[in-house]
Amino acid sequence: QVQLVESGGGLVQPGGSLRLSCTASGFRISTYAMIWYRQAPGKERELVAPRSSDGRVTTSADSMKGRFTISRDNAKNTVYLQMNSLKPEDTAVYYCNAARGLDNIWGQGTQVTVSS
Repeated sequence: QVQLVESGGGLVQPGGSLRLSCTASGFRISTYAMIWYRQAPGKERELVAPRSSDGRVTTSADSMKGRFTISRDNAKNTVYLQMNSLKPEDTAVYYCNAARGLDNIWGQGTQVTVSS
């Protein structure tokens, strides 16, 4: 069964950090672009950070530059999102996506809440 499972979300205070994980099963991520998105209540889904299959990181949204870092471990079939200096406006459901040609695989999402 092809699936992505995100984990690592939770409640964190402003200024704190979280690391999200996204583990794939049923396929290998090594030939996929792995991308994180997020969706806040009442807002459209937005791009957080993409990382191509060759390891290059392309541009993430300005509001997240310098704070969010995507990485991947092909051996563990897992991609990570390290989030630092979190702000209340980072509160959202974070989704992992694997993209390759017409293949487009989504995880179920993990909730991140930034609040004091």
